[in-house]
Amino acid sequence: MLKNRHHIVAVAPMMDWTDRHCRFFHRQLTGRGLLYTEMVVADAVIHGARERLLGFDDVEHPVALQLGGSDPAKLAEAARIGEAFGYDEINLNVGCPSDRVQSGTFGACLMKTPALVADCVAAMKASVKIPVTVKCRIGVDEQDPEPALDTLADGVLAAGADAIWVHARKAWLEGLSPKENRDIPPLDYPRVYRLKARKPNEFIGINGGIQSLAEASAHLGHVDGVMLGRAAYHTPGILTGVDAAFYGEVATAFDYPGLIDAMAGYAARHIERGGRLGHITRHMVGLFHGLPGARRFRQILSTDANKPCAGTEVLRTAFAAIDFTAAEPKRPDFRSISQDHAVAAHVEA
Repeated sequence: MLKNRHHIVAVAPMMDWTDRHCRFFHRQLTGRGLLYTEMVVADAVIHGARERLLGFDDVEHPVALQLGGSDPAKLAEAARIGEAFGYDEINLNVGCPSDRVQSGTFGACLMKTPALVADCVAAMKASVKIPVTVKCRIGVDEQDPEPALDTLADGVLAAGADAIWVHARKAWLEGLSPKENRDIPPLDYPRVYRLKARKPNEFIGINGGIQSLAEASAHLGHVDGVMLGRAAYHTPGILTGVDAAFYGEVATAFDYPGLIDAMAGYAARHIERGGRLGHITRHMVGLFHGLPGARRFRQILSTDANKPCAGTEVLRTAFAAIDFTAAEPKRPDFRSISQDHAVAAHVEA
C-alpha cells in the first residue's frame, strides 16, 4: 500500500506566491488537490508571529506546511507547532536554490548532506503524527544525479519519510540565479521514474515544467503523484479539471457564480480585518487566460484592485467582463484527458 496515495495532484510550494490567499483561491478550483504553503523557516515558526506565518482557512484542507531548516531539533519543534495549527502534512524543503536559503544552510544545498537530511526527517517524524515528506532536486552542482538522488531518497525513507516529491532538475548553486534555476537546468523526468522503479512501495511524486493535466496524466503512468507549479499559478483554470480527471468525480460545468461569491465573501472578510483587495486578486490575474474578456479582467485586477480603497465591487466588475458562455469549452485539458486512463495509471503505479 502506497503512503499518502490519495494526494495524486498537488500545487507546489512557491515563495511569494502560495500564501493563504492564493491557497483559498486554488481550493475553490479543486476540492481534492493537495495545497502547500510557501516555505517557512523553522526559526521563524518557533520565534515569529505564528498566526501571520501559519494561519490558514479551514477550507484549505488538505494543506501541507513546508519548512526550511537544517537543525533537527528546531525542525522537530516547528513541525509540532505546525501540527498543532492543524496542517495535514509537514514537508522539508531540500530543493530551493535561492541565495537566502543557501546562507541559512537549507534548501537545495542540503542535497550535499543527505545524512543530515535523514536526521532532520527522523526528528520530525518522532515529533508529529501527521505525514512528513521531502521535496528535493535530482542533485546540485557537479553531483551525479544517479547516486545523489538515490542516496538522499534511501536515507530519508529509512528515517520514515512518507513521500518524496522530486523537482526533476539539478540546482546549480554556483552561476545561476534562482529564476534561472527554474528553467536552464534540463528536465530529467526519466531520472525520477528510475527512482520510483527502485522504490515501488514508496510514494514518489514528480515536479518541474509540467504544463497541463494531459502531461500530468502521462507522468502518472510512472510515478505516484504530480506537482503543478507555475502552470497552476499563471493559468489556474487548469485546476478546475483536476477533481474529475484524477479523483474520479463527475465532470460537471464549473460553478463560476459560486466562485465569484466565495472570493467576494473572502475578500470582504479580509478587508474588514484591515487587508487590501489586491492581496487576494494578485493571485487571480491569469484565471481566464484565453477567454473573451480576459484582458479586461486582468486590467481591472492589476489596476483598480490595487487601489487602497478597492472593495469587492471591483472584483465583481472584473468577473462581469468575462463571457462565461465561452468558458467551459476553453477549460484547459478538461475534455482532452481520459479519466479512466488517468485513474488507472495512478492505481497501477
